[in-house]
Amino acid sequence: MKRFISITLIVVAVVAAIFFFGRFRAQQARAEALANLQTQAAGRDALVATVGATGVVRSNQSATLVWQTSGTVDGVSVRAGDSIEAGDRLAEIRQTSLPQNVILAQADLVSARQALDNLYDTALQEAQALKAVEDAEQALEDALNPELQQANALTAIADAEKAVEDADRQLRLLQTPASQADIDAQEAQVILARDALERAQDQYEPYANKPEDNLIRANLQARLSAAQQQYDAAVRKLNGLLSTGNPVDIAVAEANLGRAQAQRDQSYRDYEAIKDGASPGNIALLEAQLLDAQENLASIQSGPDPDDIAAAEARLAAAQATLDSAFISAPFRGTISEVLVKPGDQVTAGTVAFRLDDLSHLLVDVEVSEVDINRIEVDQNVILTFDAVLAREYSGVVTDVALVGTTVQGVVSFKVTVELLDPDEDVRPGMTAAVNLVVSQLEDVLVVPNRAVRTLDGQRVVYVLRPNSPEPEPVLVVLGASSDSHSEVLSGELQEGDQIVLNPPTDFGAIFGGGPGGN
Repeated sequence: MKRFISITLIVVAVVAAIFFFGRFRAQQARAEALANLQTQAAGRDALVATVGATGVVRSNQSATLVWQTSGTVDGVSVRAGDSIEAGDRLAEIRQTSLPQNVILAQADLVSARQALDNLYDTALQEAQALKAVEDAEQALEDALNPELQQANALTAIADAEKAVEDADRQLRLLQTPASQADIDAQEAQVILARDALERAQDQYEPYANKPEDNLIRANLQARLSAAQQQYDAAVRKLNGLLSTGNPVDIAVAEANLGRAQAQRDQSYRDYEAIKDGASPGNIALLEAQLLDAQENLASIQSGPDPDDIAAAEARLAAAQATLDSAFISAPFRGTISEVLVKPGDQVTAGTVAFRLDDLSHLLVDVEVSEVDINRIEVDQNVILTFDAVLAREYSGVVTDVALVGTTVQGVVSFKVTVELLDPDEDVRPGMTAAVNLVVSQLEDVLVVPNRAVRTLDGQRVVYVLRPNSPEPEPVLVVLGASSDSHSEVLSGELQEGDQIVLNPPTDFGAIFGGGPGGN
């Protein structure tokens, strides 16, 4: 019995020792944990909430310029790094090495431009069309007035008969030799006329330099002119007498007589055709001709046919495009970033010649998760950093937010474009940028460090050390906007100045005897 009591006392003593030792160790662990806790007073501060992403810098606009035809490069007028304007000619192909269709394009261009100019230049066409209308109206009016037509036809017959008589008389004069007496008499008339002309010239000579309003000069000049006319007439008559019997002149006179007779015969036929008035068929034909002329005039006055204009412009554009293939021009203002052609190179259609970039604006495209995309808006501020540019932050702004997302391996993201506002020579297209999109910027709000926030029973809490409390207490918080390091406290039990535990241990409950520490 004594032995049993002894064993019992020993067991009790051991259990008590273990209990008190465990309690001592727990108190020691609690003391060590309290000593290792880092705290920070809860306070108000500014908060910049951002969404982070990465992207690659690109130029505002970029183009790879290629040759459109084949040949030998004749000249290259730019180098890498040169700034150029839109339309500047960068390189051209030697003309003698161009394909035939390009060489002939110049002629096609001139022809197409002339055709287009003719369509727009309607003044001459309108004048011609108006004349056609007037002629058609006159023809119809004449047909409807047979008396006038008959009178005109009879007049034409009389004129034709007179022309036949004159031509016959001239032929007979040529065929009848002039007498020597007539020739001698006419030669005397020529001599007299010449003498009179010389006297008139001698009388006029002293007054030739007098003013034009001098009466004596005017009278003498009139006499001189009359004497010249008389002399010329006498010479012509003498020449006519002397040329009598000339075979060439006789042939000409016979031809003139033949034409006059043919015209006379035609005038008789014309009279026969209209002496009874115009037939209904002729009237209908003249009316149709007048209507056609009027419609043509109206069409010209309303302007050229749009289809004709479009066709002419298409021919002009095609000729110009063929001609332009002999050289490369800048499609927009920018900087030559790469030159891949030299004078003397043999090129074909599709051969790359230059790369052109518009570096006036540098952009960064980033992919933002569907979770954050509704927080991103155009004109939001952006902070950018580059691994290649140390200790420097750049400013940017959101310029575009995609309306439709893309899915890659089940993850949906949206493209957001950012423009750098203060780029310098250190930032170049192709560099990787770390982008922080500023989604909200708050001033004077209660904030807590993100690393102090834990989850307890499904709610967010922070642990606070109060002055009269032996251990940290969990305090519920409702968070709003957050940055990389801090979050806004919208509501809860946290007060400004409370000492927040920054590094609560994961086994918080085991150490301090409270509930689970959360995560």
